[in-house]
Amino acid sequence: MKLQEKKIIGEKQPNSRDCFICGLENPVGLRLKIYITEPGVIQATYTAPDHFQGYPGILHGGITAALLDEMSGRAHMDDPSDTRFMFSARIEVKYRRTVPLGIPLTIIGKAGKSVGKKADAWAGIYDPEDTLLAEANAILIDMPDGAISMDGLEALGWKVYPD
Repeated sequence: MKLQEKKIIGEKQPNSRDCFICGLENPVGLRLKIYITEPGVIQATYTAPDHFQGYPGILHGGITAALLDEMSGRAHMDDPSDTRFMFSARIEVKYRRTVPLGIPLTIIGKAGKSVGKKADAWAGIYDPEDTLLAEANAILIDMPDGAISMDGLEALGWKVYPD
């Protein structure tokens, strides 16, 4: 069964108001909606518009990397009762093929090993034929204590928005 044919079932992750990738009120953002498909695995579908092109018809490599960065970090947010904000300490992106504009892409994130405040993860972008177009391996670090107030998440717009 193709990834595109597989229904996204599972809990929706929160979005924020202003994040470039998931911010639903960011006028220049991607507004990605991310779903937990199984423990440690998340999925999103995204169709890139023309204004994010690098070369004609091709998604800019920086946007590709940003999508992979977000999905690798979000893979460790599969427990809604324990929000884990992380940042990338290192990310290695492999551009396997060009990522086209204007077609639905499936983006997968998979949590890897987690030890203390450090974790690793993988993310990949697939076309409708399930061809892996780009992938990334990331080393992630928990946000420093106090950097984000867990009591103020709603003020940041961090919540599950209905589809």
